[in-house]
Amino acid sequence: MTEETTLAAPAPALAPAEVGSSAEPLIKVHELRKTYRSGWTSRRRVEALRGVSLEVLPGEVFGLLGPNGAGKTTLIKVLLGIVRSSGGRASVLGQPAGSVASRRRIGYLPENLRIERHHTARSALAFYGRLSDLSGAALQRRIDSLLELVGLEGRDREPVSRFSKGMGQRLGLAQALLNDPELLILDEPTDGLDPVGRADVRKLLRRLGDEGKSVLMNSHILQEVELVCDRVAIMTHGTLRSLGRIDELTPATPRGTATARSSLHIQVASEQTRLALDALSSPNSLSSQTPATALQSLPAFRPVLGQPTRHGTVPITLEVEDQAATDHCVDRLRDADVSILRLEVRRPSLEDVFLEIVRSDPEAPPEAEIAAEAGLTAEFDPADAGNGN
Repeated sequence: MTEETTLAAPAPALAPAEVGSSAEPLIKVHELRKTYRSGWTSRRRVEALRGVSLEVLPGEVFGLLGPNGAGKTTLIKVLLGIVRSSGGRASVLGQPAGSVASRRRIGYLPENLRIERHHTARSALAFYGRLSDLSGAALQRRIDSLLELVGLEGRDREPVSRFSKGMGQRLGLAQALLNDPELLILDEPTDGLDPVGRADVRKLLRRLGDEGKSVLMNSHILQEVELVCDRVAIMTHGTLRSLGRIDELTPATPRGTATARSSLHIQVASEQTRLALDALSSPNSLSSQTPATALQSLPAFRPVLGQPTRHGTVPITLEVEDQAATDHCVDRLRDADVSILRLEVRRPSLEDVFLEIVRSDPEAPPEAEIAAEAGLTAEFDPADAGNGN
């Protein structure tokens, strides 16, 4: 497969999210495009990136999410200069993406870092340190501190051939931090780690953010992203579908086609079930003192009745868009003299929003579907060939 570089007019893309900061972004991506050609005649075009725009700020932990073939690793490779873009602009640390000046200030952990099996953790870090122009006592001090930081002290002289996948990930994190980078780019950083290791990585990433370093991470573990990232970008088929803080994304709607609403869970006494359903189903059940204009503005609730519990209560669930809607529900029940035995509002998780955005994605171009299913590995980006990125 060959790459295609064109300057065709890019497709419309979402603008970078407002984050309320005047700091100069460390990563700037504007209408970035990447097109590959494949086949014997190079006639089949695969659009890996289709007008992506986003920014990453200093001290920010930024997450990239998307299904197979979304273009996440293609975007990372463009930022690192591993592949060239077909259109648009990208800069890293004030320099053109891929420039030597920017790469010297970046730490990178690929998804599958391969270290020669004859190395120990210490000798591997010494090797990578020399590649970063580190040497002597300064390098040894840096290696000692990083081995302690990632939890490999005492195991530093064992051959990496004995390492588990989790230990290999810890070593990979250490090599990414060797040059004390301003920007850390991580591809699946918690892959293979146990719960304790994941918690350690989360703590490390927050510490790096507090120190003013930026982190761009690509992960399939949505819970990890939700716990550690300041902002998240969700991509599908090379397009940026949603971007913002976690609390902004959870009620977000992709292209206005669907709503990731909160759910309101109420428990009432079984003998008040009918009264509660009538109160929630009709705003007319409110007291006569409620103004007519207020009745007209009330949302139409659709309560779902659950199975009675052994405690003589009945659960009722309904969707609410905001706090005002929750207040309306409570007002209706109280005006109808219904006793609320339990009330809980559950907001959608990042996973709920992610799945909704992915499922509401317009039909993908046939070429992208074929590429994702075929597992193309030649010059086509592995991330867009369905390898799990």
